[in-house]
Amino acid sequence: MLSLLKKEINGFLSSLIGYLVIVVFLVTLSLFMWVFPLEMNVLNGGYANLDGLFLLAPWVFMFLAPAITMRSFSEEQRTGTIELLLTRPLSDWQIIFAKYLAGFLLVLFSLLPTLIYYFSVYRLGSPAGNVDSGGVWGSYFGLLFLSGAFVAIGIFASSMTKNQIVAFIISVFLSFFCFIGFETISSLSLLGSLDNLLLQMGINDHYKSMSRGVIDTRDVLYFFSIIGLFLLLTKTRLESRKW
Repeated sequence: MLSLLKKEINGFLSSLIGYLVIVVFLVTLSLFMWVFPLEMNVLNGGYANLDGLFLLAPWVFMFLAPAITMRSFSEEQRTGTIELLLTRPLSDWQIIFAKYLAGFLLVLFSLLPTLIYYFSVYRLGSPAGNVDSGGVWGSYFGLLFLSGAFVAIGIFASSMTKNQIVAFIISVFLSFFCFIGFETISSLSLLGSLDNLLLQMGINDHYKSMSRGVIDTRDVLYFFSIIGLFLLLTKTRLESRKW
């Protein structure tokens, strides 16, 4: 399993597109937070906070995670190596976890440089350190769980097709729907008392809850559930090849 994990990470980082995806992610965040004269610009906001990062990052992750995971199973199916992979002395779960963990670690790797933003805002505060650190770290935990969910969705999407572009599109659509789709439907107030339940089924509601700096076990269980659901769907998809 470790050898497969290393193979997945090396395969991504050995290609130009791997670094390009990470650079585009970081440049996009930097431009919106420090250059463009928008409300989320830290220098124009007048307050020492990173609200702009945690508002923008989920939308960027919605494209970053699919870009990282789109080749996970699609490339294996396109080249025909999926059959060889499935005959190795590894269970389906070990294969899925290795690919999932590789994708998650790559997303985490791309997120680490944003810690520079926190230390910058920390020093820019008046006085220095006048920043809601609890809220910031809570939001970072929220981003980790959110990225874990998006990676699981991307792994599932990649298992559905041989075409990486199609896998990317499916993953973006599913991530978008899970993030904001349930919330949008519930806002229409069509289902009465069920609207609140529908709202809680969306990722955004739980992400916003964690962004307040409070790590609620209900939010943690939700993210583990959605990750487990899409990994289970991936396993079911792999097993369908044997039918």
